[in-house]
Amino acid sequence: MRVLLVDDEQELVETLAERLNIRGIEARWVTSGDAALELIDREDFDIAVLDVKIPGMNGINLRKIMKEKRPEMKFIFMTGHGSQDDFAAGSAETGVDYYLLKPVSIDELILKMNNLMNT
Repeated sequence: MRVLLVDDEQELVETLAERLNIRGIEARWVTSGDAALELIDREDFDIAVLDVKIPGMNGINLRKIMKEKRPEMKFIFMTGHGSQDDFAAGSAETGVDYYLLKPVSIDELILKMNNLMNT
């Protein structure tokens, strides 16, 4: 499984990528929407884990562009601002299966990624 992590909090995505790589999941990370779009033009990913609030381009808009470029890619949103009600509203709007609240549990993230890969 190849995963792209996108969040403007570099320490967060760097740590998540390191922890995923230790568990045998190939993970790359970037800190902006523009960098994510450049990377998916060069590399294939199964799943993108996107922060909802990315400066310059929010995660919802980024997902739309990424989905046009890579229709087979699956998406998980993560946010530091939210609730289960936000998840219900946001998932209906975006078609994303999972929202994870920060701080993200690595075990929960892996579970959600495995669930997405098996659908």
